[in-house]
Amino acid sequence: MFATMLSALRSGPWAAFGLYLTASALLASNPVLGRAAAHVVPPIGLAFWRWLLAFLMILPLAIPGLLIHRHRLLAEWRRFLLLGFLGQGISGAIVYYGLERTSATNASLIYATSPVMVLVIAAVWLGDRIRPRQVAGILLAMAGVLVILTRGDVEVLRHLSFNLGDLLVLIGAVSWSVFTILLRQTRNPLPVVTSFAANALAGVLVLAPFYLWESVTVRSVPFTLPTALSLLGVALFASVLAFLAYQKAIARMGVAQASTALYVSPLWAALASWLLLGEGLEMFHLLGVLLVLPGVTLATLPSRSTAAKP
Repeated sequence: MFATMLSALRSGPWAAFGLYLTASALLASNPVLGRAAAHVVPPIGLAFWRWLLAFLMILPLAIPGLLIHRHRLLAEWRRFLLLGFLGQGISGAIVYYGLERTSATNASLIYATSPVMVLVIAAVWLGDRIRPRQVAGILLAMAGVLVILTRGDVEVLRHLSFNLGDLLVLIGAVSWSVFTILLRQTRNPLPVVTSFAANALAGVLVLAPFYLWESVTVRSVPFTLPTALSLLGVALFASVLAFLAYQKAIARMGVAQASTALYVSPLWAALASWLLLGEGLEMFHLLGVLLVLPGVTLATLPSRSTAAKP
């Protein structure tokens, strides 16, 4: 009987729900850990070591796929470098620059609008159709971002004096959205672990010369025990485990349901930032949540007819 109960917990709805919560929490760990390390580890160094360690961690699982698809990977090396520049370079190092100047809560709320940005960019760039429901969601989410950028102060709009850190995180979110669209345009997608490893390695190669420049001209990464733990934490929790948990959640729940974990992650980030970093929660954060999360959900959840298709 006990074995039956354990089996039900592992394969039933509670297992899927547990994976969902785990994935959303791990996705939230990047801005929190990045903010914690921001004043100790330089931003490009943090991004470089994050993706190098993540690549080495996933490599044992990825080796078979990398060997099988090696000819295709070599043939498309320019494309992978572009993906690395967008997904690991701008969306990595630029966001860490932003986290030196803004809170993890702000960063996570701004980044939560990435699915909405994907819709907008795909509509402008590829001519994708946007339904009225999605337009309403986009306007809600963008209003939430504006509240966060202005910190709820309308006077900021008159003087156009936005926080630089928030703007850098917004650039990172836009870059991630373009990265996502380019991935979706792939005709014959690689296995997910192979793709993750290839993109991580491409990001390392793109970041390497900038990391060298930062180490020589700005400051180098201080390889102390706290720094090493920070780097390992970002690579393990925010990269490898977040990726694996999210993919497992997709396998259990489907893309439509699992993708909503992205909308829950800012709540985890706000809680962790309050508990671990001592960041205060302001009224504009609450208003941002009330606008961003329903807006993103409204814009990106599939229609009933789409969800009903096998």
